[in-house]
Amino acid sequence: MSDFARPAPTLSDLDARSRAIFRDLVETYLNTGEPVGSRTLSRIEGVSLSPASIRNTMADLAELGLLSAPHQSAGRMPTHAGLRLFVDGLLQIGELTGDERRDIEGRMAGTGKSMPDLLSEASSLLGGLAGGAGLVLAPAREAPLKHVEFVPVSAHETLAVMVFADGSVENRLMSAPDGLPTSALVEAGNFLSARLKGRTLSEAREDIRAEIADRRAQLDETASRLVENGLADWSGGEERNLIVRGRARLLDNLQAAEDLERIRMLFDDLERKEGLIALLDKAREGQGVRIFIGAENPIFSLSGSSVIVAPYMNEDRRIVGALGVIGPTRLNYARVIPLVDYTARVVGRMFEKPRG
Repeated sequence: MSDFARPAPTLSDLDARSRAIFRDLVETYLNTGEPVGSRTLSRIEGVSLSPASIRNTMADLAELGLLSAPHQSAGRMPTHAGLRLFVDGLLQIGELTGDERRDIEGRMAGTGKSMPDLLSEASSLLGGLAGGAGLVLAPAREAPLKHVEFVPVSAHETLAVMVFADGSVENRLMSAPDGLPTSALVEAGNFLSARLKGRTLSEAREDIRAEIADRRAQLDETASRLVENGLADWSGGEERNLIVRGRARLLDNLQAAEDLERIRMLFDDLERKEGLIALLDKAREGQGVRIFIGAENPIFSLSGSSVIVAPYMNEDRRIVGALGVIGPTRLNYARVIPLVDYTARVVGRMFEKPRG
């Protein structure tokens, strides 16, 4: 069987000795960031094996694809597959102390701060405590609407004027069906205003489409097409704000020249806002913390970074955003996982009552 077709190893593929050596090696690597040699492992308290015996076991683990040897080094380090096996099966997740929890709560208890300022603080806090860059995906802007009006701009374009319940106004230019009379603009505006009032676009969109499809809507053909075009154009219109803090921290503790190149690629990755938003959206698909290691996510396949993310909820227990940490694969997973999880819960509590 080729290496490409080899199934990922599981803990059941390792005997007790291999499992113990693998765990010690990964823990040592995560603490130091450097390849680990057999002599180093033989000196760990409780290990009674000779360096030669440990080397043989390390060779077996490398054959399984769990360890690799960097250039000009006698030591070994976990591959991305090895880190995944360790995180899923051997990692002992720590707990935050009372002081750490109070510190997080204190940093996020900014009375009088706006929600964007508090989310920015959460991103900075995560990056600082975890030793990476903090990521926060803010909730989409979905204020209820009050009124919609269409204004002709040219023979093929119209301007949709959207007045929200909070008093804000958005103007969105959109294509108009050929031969659209002024009466159809008024008809479409009245139709949408009646059905959107007090509701967000996402809340009302499917109901409006169903009403048009069932021909229950009292609209002529051109007005119906204008409404349908508007719903399609606005489907991705909600603002998605991604907050990244702590990029410079990724330059700390570089181990080698290849680390600098990896960080450069990571900086390029961080500029791809759409990709990062898509990644954080994956955290919104379920409960709890999610971990992406290296090439498991195509966005970071070149930089080989790890991302630890968790969703946060509003007072209705609806997931509205996500936050996390990105850094090298040698992140302190045992510490960062509970840190991200608890910060997500604290941020969620911020949505339980209105803020200025």
